[in-house]
Amino acid sequence: MMKTFKLVIAGGGSTYTPGIVKSLLNQKDKFKLNELVLYDNNAERQEAVGVIVRHVVDLFDPDLKLTLTTDPETAMTDADFIFAQMRVGLYAMREKDEKIPLQYGVVGQETCGPGGLAYGLRTIYPMVELIDYCEKYAKPTYWIVNYSNPAAIVAKATFRLRPKARILNICDMPVAIERNMAEILGCDRHDLEVDYFGLNHFGWFTKVRLNGTDVTEQLKAYVAENGYMPKNEKSDVMHSDPSWLHTYANAKHICSAFHDYLPNTYMQYYLLGDEVVQSSDPHHTRANEVMEGREKRIFDAVADYRAGKEVDLTKFFGGVHGEFIVDVAMSLAFDLRQRHLVMVENKGAVENLPEDAMVEIPAYITDRGPEPVRVGAIPTFYKGLIEQQEAVEKLIVEAAIEHSYEKALMAFTLSKTVPSLFVAKKILDDMIEANKEYWPELH
Repeated sequence: MMKTFKLVIAGGGSTYTPGIVKSLLNQKDKFKLNELVLYDNNAERQEAVGVIVRHVVDLFDPDLKLTLTTDPETAMTDADFIFAQMRVGLYAMREKDEKIPLQYGVVGQETCGPGGLAYGLRTIYPMVELIDYCEKYAKPTYWIVNYSNPAAIVAKATFRLRPKARILNICDMPVAIERNMAEILGCDRHDLEVDYFGLNHFGWFTKVRLNGTDVTEQLKAYVAENGYMPKNEKSDVMHSDPSWLHTYANAKHICSAFHDYLPNTYMQYYLLGDEVVQSSDPHHTRANEVMEGREKRIFDAVADYRAGKEVDLTKFFGGVHGEFIVDVAMSLAFDLRQRHLVMVENKGAVENLPEDAMVEIPAYITDRGPEPVRVGAIPTFYKGLIEQQEAVEKLIVEAAIEHSYEKALMAFTLSKTVPSLFVAKKILDDMIEANKEYWPELH
């Protein structure tokens, strides 16, 4: 008889949830669920997204039990897998994360620079709370597969505060870049195997193989000229939002200057910060783009559907985001030993980085967790950048644990995106005011 699983999506009100559910149910013949739970502290939002999720379930697995709840005990009791995708403070707080730094001429981004540190301070303790619920109610063999951002800070904090938790932190940005690489090369994403090192949202592809053949130099030459923009502008992988088109194009500046490796797109915020600020509108950031775009489209469609209008809900459940988290969960469930990029404690994998750094590198995913691939030593330029960013992340975690204003100020000051202590202090003080409801008190 086929083994079945109870799976919880924590942050069930996310507009990414329908895509994850579709990816799950596409695998029902291999990865059969006996219950799917959407769990969120925002019942109204979750109910709206739940309209689309019910539609996905009706189409792909109509006999599946679907539960929507705001109660952690109901959600987590006997759960096998918990997919975490929290956004603490929703898009209203993301908007502040982006706009406050921009007022001071500093990169305004949700996971990088001061915005990422602010988001991290909001997310650490809710993630710890989720782990505690799992420890209390879920099966002893539970796995949390975490997408919640900023994943680097979340990974470092949860490892420090709950070292025995069964949590695997992942990110779909490298996979999204691989999807673009595949489009550039005219192949399927699953035919690529990459070598990679760094921290989350702070790393480099060192080798790309297509069915075993090294295509790294070919890709480097292309990206140095075009960024990660496929030649076919009507390609399915092309993002329609201007900020993403700019981000994919920006990779060419990094790749044409530094020839060793292919950069993660997030490196633009650290290496091209002045250009990013100049091209940003401090009054209309990515948060506004999302609220006016994907968020509005989905909630308008749900309202129309509830009003009895003809609506094609299928257009709201696609994407690589869902495929990746399901692939990782299946490898954990069935000991598939698939190779994925995940966040792990370094422990010498990158031999000249700190032992306790939470690095993002390839690992084979087993039913006991990740078995990391050893990377070896990395060159001075990359080592220096990573050690600076790793120190920033360590300081912000210590600030949260110790309720230390000074440690938070050190983190903001040390960020490569921030030009001086004076600017760091202004941004931090504004962020404290904006995050009164969410942050640990700093003193």
